[in-house]
Amino acid sequence: MNVLLDRAVETGEVLEMIYLSDKGEISQRRIRILEISIGSFRAFCLLRSKQRTFKLSNILSIGPVRKKYQRGA
Repeated sequence: MNVLLDRAVETGEVLEMIYLSDKGEISQRRIRILEISIGSFRAFCLLRSKQRTFKLSNILSIGPVRKKYQRGA
């Protein structure tokens, strides 16, 4: 996961994340990583249009934004 986050900082790539808040709420977000610290990172959340700090231990899933494929010919 650290390699993915480091690469996203360098490239500015938007990632898709499923996150468990300290209140036990699950959310799916698209983020742009700004800075990585020990145990957490700061990112711009496209859902909230604000900078947020996320704990690495609360990430349920993270990866590149998946493209939606259309069905049909």
